[in-house]
Parts: sequence; structure tokens; C-alpha cells
Amino acid sequence: MQSVKLMVLYPQPKDKETFERDYVSHLALFHQKLGISQTGELPYTVTKFCAVGDEITKFYQLFTMVFSSIEELQHTLASEEMQIVASDAVRISTGGAPSILIGKEN
Repeated sequence: MQSVKLMVLYPQPKDKETFERDYVSHLALFHQKLGISQTGELPYTVTKFCAVGDEITKFYQLFTMVFSSIEELQHTLASEEMQIVASDAVRISTGGAPSILIGKEN
């Protein structure tokens, strides 16, 4: 089976300091609900976007997590724990709702 990526794009927040503080709490909740250890290699990456010249990017940050199959991803997304995490992601995203993308590499 081919692996798939869950990507969450956060728009520019209204207040970056507040977003950063809230995102730390959000990740702690994510770790707790999905049973992810705070130490060792993480199963996800977080990418911050940079401005190009004077232009501010539409998105502030990207969360990416790889799943071994679409079935594993669907099972995780449907779980009560992930629903709590997803609601919290919407709460902290003060610049608008985060965009959720699912993709696979060719």
C-alpha cells in the first residue's frame, strides 16, 4: 500500500504570539490524545512559511503527518481523539479555518 500525507495549512494568524503559545498547547493535546511520545523522533513535521520580499504568504504554517495507508488515515481521522484535536486546531486558527489536504507521492 502507498503511504498518504495529512497536511494542515494554517492561515496567517491575527496575533502570531498568541498562535505560537496556543500551538504549543495544541501539540501537547495532539500528543496526549494520539499517545505520541514527547521524546524521540516525531511522526510529523511543522513548517513555517517565509515572506518573499515584501509579500506576506497566505499561509503561516504547515503540519504534515505520514500514514502507512489511506485506511489508517481514515481510521485516525474518524476517532474521537482526533475529532477533539481537529476542533482545537480550528479554535487556535484565528486567521480563518485551517485547510486540510490529503495527498500521496508519485
